[in-house]
Amino acid sequence: MLLLGIDSSGRQGSVALMEALENDLRLLELERMAGGRYSELLLPVIDGLLTKRGVAKSELGLIGVASGPGSFTGLRVGIATVKGVAEVLETPVVAVSVLEAIALRSGAQGRITVALDAQRSELFFGEYEIASGAGEYEIASGAGEYEIASGAQMAEKLNEDVASIADFAARIKTSQQRIFTPDQKLAARLEEAGVSVEAIAAPTAEDIARIAFGRFLAGERTELASLDANYLRRSDAELFSAPKLVIPPKR
Repeated sequence: MLLLGIDSSGRQGSVALMEALENDLRLLELERMAGGRYSELLLPVIDGLLTKRGVAKSELGLIGVASGPGSFTGLRVGIATVKGVAEVLETPVVAVSVLEAIALRSGAQGRITVALDAQRSELFFGEYEIASGAGEYEIASGAGEYEIASGAQMAEKLNEDVASIADFAARIKTSQQRIFTPDQKLAARLEEAGVSVEAIAAPTAEDIARIAFGRFLAGERTELASLDANYLRRSDAELFSAPKLVIPPKR
C-alpha cells in the first residue's frame, strides 16, 4: 500500500511518499518545500515524487494531510489540493492535527502539552494522553491486510486551543505536564516566563502519513465534504475586515 503525506502548515512544508510493510512504514521519498510558494510547488512536487518512483496517482491507497493549526494560506492550499486529487482518484483521506504530530514526535508517554507559535504574542497548544505503543501496527493474519497492534493507540486529544503566552504560562506552571515545542523562539519566550520547555524537531509529512495510516487502520476516514483546516482562531483578514460599528451623531 502506498501513502502520500502532505504538510503545508508552516514556514517549511514537505511531501512524503511511503510504503506500508508488515510492521512499519518505509519512507520512499521526502521533498521539502519553502513556505509562501505552496500554490506553485505542491502539485509539481507530488507529480515529481510519483514520477521518480514510477508510481501513478491511481496507485495511492491513502492521503494524509496536515489540517492545522498553522499558516492560513498554506493550509488552504494543502486542503484544496488534497480535495481535488482525492475526489478524482477516489482515494481515502485522513486529516491530521499538527499538534498531534508534534505530540507523537516527542516520543513521550503519559499526559503532555505541545505548543506552536501563533504570532501576536499567542500560541496554539494541545494537551494529549499518549499510551505505550502509540501508532504501532502489524500485519493481520491472512496476509495483505493491516491492523492496529494489540494494545496500541494513537494520541488521545484532551484539548486544543489558542491562548496568550502570558495566560498559558500562568496556567501551565500549576501542572506537572511536560511541555514540547519545535519553535525555538517560542521556547525561549516560555522559558523567560518561567515555563520549562523541551525543544524537539518539527514534524514533517512523514509524521503526518504515519499518523494518518494508524487512524486509517482504526477505521477513520475524513469525508471530503467536511475536510477543512483547523485554524483554532479567525485569520487576520477576518479580524481586520470585520465591519466597524458606527454610531450616528445625535441630532
